[in-house]
Amino acid sequence: MKPLVIPPAAQRDENSVQMLSAWIAEKGLHCSIKIGMWQDNGKNEALSWGILLADTIRHIANALHENYGVDQVDTIDAILKKLRAELENPTSAAKGHFHHGHH
Repeated sequence: MKPLVIPPAAQRDENSVQMLSAWIAEKGLHCSIKIGMWQDNGKNEALSWGILLADTIRHIANALHENYGVDQVDTIDAILKKLRAELENPTSAAKGHFHHGHH
């Protein structure tokens, strides 16, 4: 198992919340997702996830630029193109179970 480092800000902030963790394991994608936090606070859950995912895409683009010199706009365009294609015609099914825990 090769976990990522927890960002320093998340370590410092006692109110930090892990929203998403994604793993490639047993030849597939496995995720832990915190669903309901925004809904429980009177916000639109889907729109809030859209913002989180957009911010994540920008972080990926910035990291690729910093580490490999790849243009951020090109990275964002490529990710969005593949995202649309994958949503319209998935290469594999999203399957599994949602295990309810405390949120």
